[in-house]
Amino acid sequence: MALVFNYLRKYRVAAIAALFMLLLELMVELIQPYLIQKIIDDGIQQQNLAVVWKWGMFLLGSAVIAFIAGISSSFYAAHASQGFGADLREALYEKVQAFSYAVFNRFATSSLIIRLTGDITQIQETIFMSLRFATRVPLVVIGSVIMALIVNVRLGLFLAVTVPILLIFIFYIMKKVSVLFRNVQIRLDEVNGVAQENLIGIRLIRVFVRMGHEVERFGRSIHKLMTSTMSAQRLAETTMPFIMLIMNTSVLLILWFGRKEIVVSNSASLGEVVAVINYAVRTMGSLSMLSWIVATFSRANASRQRIEEVLQTEQDVYDNDVPSANRASLQGNIQYDGIHFHYPAGEMNVLENISFQASSGDRVAIMGATGSGKTSLVQLLLRLYEPSKGTITIHGQNIQDMPVDQLRNAIGYVPQEAVLFTGSVRDNMAWGNQNASFEEMQEAARKAQIHDTIMSLPKGYDTMLGQRGVNLSGGQKQRLSIARALVRNPQILILDDSTSALDVKTEAALLNELNELSCTTFIITQKISSTLSADLILLLDEGRLIASGTHEELIADSSLYRRIYESQYGQEAQHA
Repeated sequence: MALVFNYLRKYRVAAIAALFMLLLELMVELIQPYLIQKIIDDGIQQQNLAVVWKWGMFLLGSAVIAFIAGISSSFYAAHASQGFGADLREALYEKVQAFSYAVFNRFATSSLIIRLTGDITQIQETIFMSLRFATRVPLVVIGSVIMALIVNVRLGLFLAVTVPILLIFIFYIMKKVSVLFRNVQIRLDEVNGVAQENLIGIRLIRVFVRMGHEVERFGRSIHKLMTSTMSAQRLAETTMPFIMLIMNTSVLLILWFGRKEIVVSNSASLGEVVAVINYAVRTMGSLSMLSWIVATFSRANASRQRIEEVLQTEQDVYDNDVPSANRASLQGNIQYDGIHFHYPAGEMNVLENISFQASSGDRVAIMGATGSGKTSLVQLLLRLYEPSKGTITIHGQNIQDMPVDQLRNAIGYVPQEAVLFTGSVRDNMAWGNQNASFEEMQEAARKAQIHDTIMSLPKGYDTMLGQRGVNLSGGQKQRLSIARALVRNPQILILDDSTSALDVKTEAALLNELNELSCTTFIITQKISSTLSADLILLLDEGRLIASGTHEELIADSSLYRRIYESQYGQEAQHA
């Protein structure tokens, strides 16, 4: 719990001010029934108008003070809770951004979104409520019981006996409800997961005419959420009728015995009975809020656990913090030495005993069937994952001994699926290198064979792209992604099957431009056309490196490579 609420320390002055104003408001309100008793007993009963005016003015003044204190308390409570929420959300987002792929995949994307939004909002609102209302409830209850005993001990005992019984019941309910609301949050994650899948795959759902099936699947998730929520709320709401029953019984007993005290024994005054009833009503009103407070705290506790689960997640990729002055350029031979790799959630090796060396400036083509480990091979170079065994070195230095930002800043990466962001073409280019000049962006776009296409758009480089670049074709998105990588002036360029949507002519022009670059280039491809000019071709099969060499060497030595070549160019091409 301390982990999350550490973020409230920054706003402790505002929180203390909110509580101070709350105490002032509460003190004034608790004195009001006592003032009313004075007005009744010493003023109205004695027909003394001066006393009525005297205590009446005190009562009016106390109401004004309570109003000002309440407004001030709300202001400070809002400042503390909103600031806390903003800081926690920023810290949680920064933590998620630092996750490796292995750690990131432990959490569903929809679950992370809920934790960043709904869960933090729940805790944020609970802190406001705690500073403004939840803290007030026990103080009102305790203060009312004490004041009732001060006004009249015998009548006040009814409150003193009733309140502990109610509190025991309420805390019992709170413990049970907390578990149920944890299940509600899990069901909410499931609903958001189904919704996210459907919205991302909406085109495929329509093409396969699966709308009805997906609506039913979403409906089942909603039904589970509804059932879990109803169970939690049903239990939480049982507190209200029970509180009202006990407190109304207590009020009736106070009225009954108060009448006897006034009429029979004359040991109580009318003003004292009214004051004690007033305190009882205030206690009942405060306790009646506990059902809402129980539900709110139970939700907040479940949200806190989910947020701390992310914050406490340990990294499996650690940064070696080397001073900037000692950071060398990432130029030189890249060597994989005895690399084995399996994903953290699995036991089967994705890569087995991979060893090769690429010289600085080489073009390395990586080929293999789907699932052969091509993408995993380059993800290890990016340190998105760490190898299970073996080392990767650049210029003789183990990349695990390099600062992660130094390594990744030197790499231009184009993933299999082109990912573009909402904004202009220029914004997406600058996302690769925010310090790049417009001329450098244009040059990168020309090399990526996308400059002419950009200039044909309505506003050129200032044309706005929709979410995920929906207003561009697949090939245009791939080329723009390549341009974004090139504008980084990378020392290492990784193209992960990112020319699949390009025609032969465009791809040839792109590869020709890449020949002019001095960086080491890794190209994951299924096209022989992309391997012809490669300095080194790696042929993978089920995670093993079964052949390596130049195109001519593999044509001569690898039957698998020859079959791939013949399937794309025809057998006669081999002898051409």
